[in-house]
Amino acid sequence: MKFKKEITWVVYLTGIISLFVAFVGVSSSRNSSFTSFQSIQGENIPLYGKGLYQLDSVSAAAQVIAQDWVTLLFGLPLLWFSLHWARRGSMKGRILLAGTIGYFLYTYASYALLLMYNDFFLLYVLLLSASFFAFTLTMMSFDYEKLHQSFDAHIPVKTIAGFLFFLAVLLLALWLGRILPSIIQDTPPVGLEHYTTLVIQVLDLGFIVPAAILSGVLVLRRKAFGYLLGTILIVKGLTMLTAITAMMVNMMRSGETVSIIELSLFPLLNIFVVYCLILMLKHVNEHKSVTGGPSHENPNRLWHQTR
Repeated sequence: MKFKKEITWVVYLTGIISLFVAFVGVSSSRNSSFTSFQSIQGENIPLYGKGLYQLDSVSAAAQVIAQDWVTLLFGLPLLWFSLHWARRGSMKGRILLAGTIGYFLYTYASYALLLMYNDFFLLYVLLLSASFFAFTLTMMSFDYEKLHQSFDAHIPVKTIAGFLFFLAVLLLALWLGRILPSIIQDTPPVGLEHYTTLVIQVLDLGFIVPAAILSGVLVLRRKAFGYLLGTILIVKGLTMLTAITAMMVNMMRSGETVSIIELSLFPLLNIFVVYCLILMLKHVNEHKSVTGGPSHENPNRLWHQTR
C-alpha cells in the first residue's frame, strides 16, 4: 500500500498527542466547582469551573470528559490495532484504520472549533491537522481501479444502505428540530449556551449527513466506493455512538437532563452499528489478484509500494 511510512508516522503522532490530551482532560477535571455566567443572549449558563474545561458549560464539559474516556479506552486501542492490522497488508485493517482516523478527525475538529479557549488549543489544532492528513493519505492508499475485488457479491446492501439512510434522517431530525424552531421564534437554539455557533451541527449536517446519503445510494447500486465509504461511516458511527452513550451517562451524573428517548435510542443504535460493521467486514476479501482469484504474492507488497 502506498504511503506506508507517512501514514504510520502521522498516526503515531495523532495517537501519542491524543493520549496526552485525553489523559489531562479527564484527570484535571475531577470534582468540579460550578460557577454561573450570563451569555450574550441573557441566559444564565452553569460553567464547569475546574480543570481544562473550566470555562465550558457543565453540559459541554460532561460530554467532552466522557469523550476523553472513550478516546482513552476505545479509540486509541482501536487506532493501534487497526494500524497494526493494516501494516500486515490487510484490507479489513486498512478500512478499519480509515474509519478510526475519521473518529479522531471529527473529535478534534469539534474540540478545536467548539470548546472555550484553553491551554491545549494548539494541541487541538495539531491533532485536527494530523488526523486530517492521516485520513487523506489512508484514503489515497486504496487502489480504486481494483477496489471491487475487495468486496464479495453477497453484501446485504438493503440492510447497510437502510442504516446509512436512517443515520442521515436521524441527524436531520435531531438538529433541524433544534434549529428551525429557534429561527421561527427568534430565540437562541437549545444547546447554544454561551458558545458562538452550533459546531457539532455544522459537522453533522455539512459532512456526515451528505456522506451517509451518498454512500447509501452507492451501496444500493453495489458500487465498490460506496462499500468503502459506508464501512468507514459505520466505524465512525460505532466510535461516536459509544462516545454519545458515555456522554449521556456523564451528563446525568453532572445533574443534566437527558430524555428517555435519547437514553434508549443511542445505546440500541450502538448495538446495531456493531452488527453492521461485522456484516461489512465479513464480506471484505483479503489479498485478491487482478483476476479476482487468490493471490500468491507477498501480502505486504502493496503496503510497501512507493509513490
